[in-house]
Parts: sequence; structure tokens; C-alpha cells
Amino acid sequence: MRIRSVSVVDVARRATVPDQVVEWDGDRITAVGPDDGSPPAAGDVDGRGLFALPGLIDCHVHVTSLSADEWADSGHPASYVAAHAVRTLGETVRRGFTTVRDAGGADAGLTRALDECVLPGPRLATCGKALSQTGGHADLRPRGRELWDPHPDVPGIGRVVDGPDAVRLAVREQVRRGATFVKLMLSGGITSPTDRLDGVQFSDAEVTAAVEEADRLGVYCAGHAYTGAAVSRAVALGVRTIEHGNLIGPADAELMAAAGTFLVPTLSAYAVLAERGEEFGLPADRLGKLAEVVDRGADAVRAAAAAGVAIALGTDLLGPMADQQNREFALRAAVQGSWEVLESATLTGAELLGRPGRLGVLAPGAAADLLLCRADPGADVRVLAAPERALALVVSRGRVVRDDR
Repeated sequence: MRIRSVSVVDVARRATVPDQVVEWDGDRITAVGPDDGSPPAAGDVDGRGLFALPGLIDCHVHVTSLSADEWADSGHPASYVAAHAVRTLGETVRRGFTTVRDAGGADAGLTRALDECVLPGPRLATCGKALSQTGGHADLRPRGRELWDPHPDVPGIGRVVDGPDAVRLAVREQVRRGATFVKLMLSGGITSPTDRLDGVQFSDAEVTAAVEEADRLGVYCAGHAYTGAAVSRAVALGVRTIEHGNLIGPADAELMAAAGTFLVPTLSAYAVLAERGEEFGLPADRLGKLAEVVDRGADAVRAAAAAGVAIALGTDLLGPMADQQNREFALRAAVQGSWEVLESATLTGAELLGRPGRLGVLAPGAAADLLLCRADPGADVRVLAAPERALALVVSRGRVVRDDR
């Protein structure tokens, strides 16, 4: 199949190239180059007036989340949660996100079903359960609740582990179940009921155990962290990606850049929670935590960009908030230029996932994940904030999943 006479948005070159042909066979792009003007063949897509770009990558989602109250989510049957995840995954790919990285809750079963095309959706990287210390960000028990069900099939974003040996075992278990990275809760969070937002979580020995074990197993550690203290410690101990990072400053960003640590900011999560958090199930006692970070994320992105940190795109929208996923483009555009934001959502995301040249590009040999847009996102990336208007075609794994031409 091929698209004729289309303008290709070349993110690596930061240029939009007119009158191109993009061709693919199955799940591989076979050719990208000038249109030779030959007569169209049966099945060709007319790309005149449209802009082709790689499928988008969201490096921080929670596809099994049902609401902003993550403790309540853990009480649902796994089959019910999976059914909602199927709907979420289908809606995600139709918004143009052809690859996502789940930061806690989804497992390799969903990845396998997607890879086998049992259900429609993006490519899915998972960590299984995020790891938390007792009383940490993934310990969602209210203060009056003592019992915790560690069973891997119980829905929820995380599991509680304490001590280096327990952390090592947990990392091994997550990878055995199919995790392609390990998520560590390294500071307090908004949705957790019993920790402080500025708290530094896990001991150095526990973090080191996780990083060493992950490295031995061929995966990496991602760290949920807000404060400069939590981030700088994570960087020093070998954590590869920082999730959120709202409270970092220039010095923290310099450390990240020097170590090659990725930042995955999630600006849309705070914007949506500030507007509609209670409606979406965020308990009232968490709103005070939200106020501490809601206006700080943009400054953190500026500091990271100035230091040369590799910045991916993430959203972290829980449950029904996920329909605001593309809002991240408008929020990031207020901080960075259009090409920088596109790079976050394509090239940098692919690098973070360890798949450069395969994802996030339109080039021979790359995955056949691509979008046709009605306006040039290289000129103004904010067009992607409204996918219902912007996207004319979405191709995932070589299959058309949305056609609004």
C-alpha cells in the first residue's frame, strides 16, 4: 500500500518535504521518496494537501486505570479492568498514538494480544506492577487499612516491597512475567493517601538492588520522582528515566543531561486534575498535593531543555481523563517549539524504548505506523491537540485503524 503526493514531516531533519511517496508492505515501510508522477495504482491513497508523520509515542500511560482513585480501582475484577483497557487501547490508537509505555498496571498479556492483533490498539511496553516501599506512592491503602493483596492478577498500579532482597525478587518476578522495564516509586505522589509529596522513597541500597538486577536482566529502571533531591539521587544510582520531575531545577537538569537520563514530563495530567479531579474520582484530600506541582511542570521542562536533557512525551491521564491525551501537545507547545515537541513524541520516545530506527520515523525498514494530518504539525504542533479535526488517516502495524478522509 502507498500514499502518493504527500508532504512528509521529517522530524530528524526538521523539515516538511512535499510531493513524496510513502509505501509499506505488512508492518514494514518499504520506501519513502519523491513521487515520480506515475499513474496511481489500485489502492493508492491520495495524499495531496495532507502531511505524513510517524505514529506518535506516549511514554507514560495507565491503560488499566478506571478513575483517579487508584485504591478504588484495585477492588475491581481483573476481567472488568481488562475490558475497559481494551476500549482505552482502541481509543488511544485512533488518537494517533501507535506506541505507548504503561507505567504501572498493564501486563504482558495485553502486549501479546495487541502484537497478535487480537484487539486493536498501539504497541504496548509494560512494567507490570510499579514497586513501592511501605507507605510509598504505590501503597494505596488508606490509613485504616492493614491488608494488602500482593497477587499479580489483582488490578492496581503497584506492589509493596521492602528491603534490597525483596526488591531484587520483585524485579525478577516482574521481568519473568514479561516486563520490559522496572518502575520504582522514588518520591511521594498526588494520588497516594499516606505519603508526603516531597518525601524521598526507598533506601539507596534498595534502589541499587533494583538497578543492578534490572541491568543483569537486560531492562532498565524508571523512577517516579518530583523533587530535585529525589531526582538527583535517582540519577546518581543509575535510574534511566525520570517520570514527572515537576520540581527539578537547572542543577538537577544538568545532572540528568550528564548522565544521559531521560525526562518524561506529564503536563496534561495536572492540568486535567486541577480542572476536573473531583469529577474523575480524585479524593478531596489529594487536591492539596496537586497544588504543589500543577504550575511547576512547565518550568521543569524549560530547565531540562536548556540543559540538553532528552525529553520524551508522556501524559499519565487516569481513567476517563485519557480522552485529553492529545492536550499534551498544546501544553508542551507553550514551553518548546513545534519540532522539539514532535521529536519528543517520535524520535526520543523510540530511543527511550530502545527502538530507534524502528519506531518514530518514516523510513525503509521502520514500522508501518503513520498518520496523515490535515495541517503541518512541524509548523504548529498544536494541531495534534485536536485529533478529531487534525487526523485524516491512522495506520498502525500496516493496518488502517482510522480513515476520515
